[in-house]
Amino acid sequence: MNITKAVIPVAGKGTRFLPASKQVPKEMLPLIRKPIILYVVEELVSSGIEEVIFVTSAEKSIIENFFDRNLVLEKFLEENKKYKELELIQNIGNMVDIISVRQKEQLGLGHAVLCAEKIIGKHSFAVALGDEVIHGPNPATKQLKKVSEKNKGSSVIGVMEVKKSDVSKYGIIGGVETSDDKTIKMTSMIEKPSIEEAPSCLATPGRYVFNSNIFECLRNIKKGTGGEYQLTDAINMLKDSENVFAYKFEGTRFDTGNVPAYLDATVEMALLSDEYSSLMQDIIRDKIRKFNI
Repeated sequence: MNITKAVIPVAGKGTRFLPASKQVPKEMLPLIRKPIILYVVEELVSSGIEEVIFVTSAEKSIIENFFDRNLVLEKFLEENKKYKELELIQNIGNMVDIISVRQKEQLGLGHAVLCAEKIIGKHSFAVALGDEVIHGPNPATKQLKKVSEKNKGSSVIGVMEVKKSDVSKYGIIGGVETSDDKTIKMTSMIEKPSIEEAPSCLATPGRYVFNSNIFECLRNIKKGTGGEYQLTDAINMLKDSENVFAYKFEGTRFDTGNVPAYLDATVEMALLSDEYSSLMQDIIRDKIRKFNI
């Protein structure tokens, strides 16, 4: 089983970033020098993904265009001998095959994934949320693919430990450990539970590998939390008919979907960067002195 297709739902309105997201999708906001969505696609490509399906809306064509060739810009850079920049944008245009499908109504993450069924067909595939960046030497999606392969093509949900006070922000899984202490056989999943309801503190930050059986579940779930078709409900249905695993992936996760987390990601990603680490340290020290923190 070689998983080469991935779905990235990007049809959301991004209202937490208004007015910036009025014309620019939140996935295209810069994190240091690259738009957020590029980090996600780079992770997928590093995981062996060859085809990315964007589940999009009318306002999001800028995302598809970003991953296309820009021959006018390429010619300008070549004529001005900006060869480093030319190679950079050519690499983006050539890195992966892009397909887009419209989510005509915003009916939830489950509905967004279902929109890609005709393109995915009977293949297993990955799902990555477009505003969730996971940084580390071993791509998160690649880790999930290996667990799926080890378990005969079973679906695998990436999970991370969160504080008990934060469980209401996530889908939370319950399950039993396997012989690998990072892999859990799922027994339950609850979308945004209270502390009392949560079966664990293992949260799903937006990385999945599914076999095509998930589509049958997505077609049969009813509207759930928030009046939307929740991917969580389809996963719960799937684990009742076959094994579904959760995997505690390695890597640092940044939720860039809200302003506080975006600011945190910007600072930490700069500190992790060979190019900008010293500069960010100087900026932080200067601001501490200036504001007497």
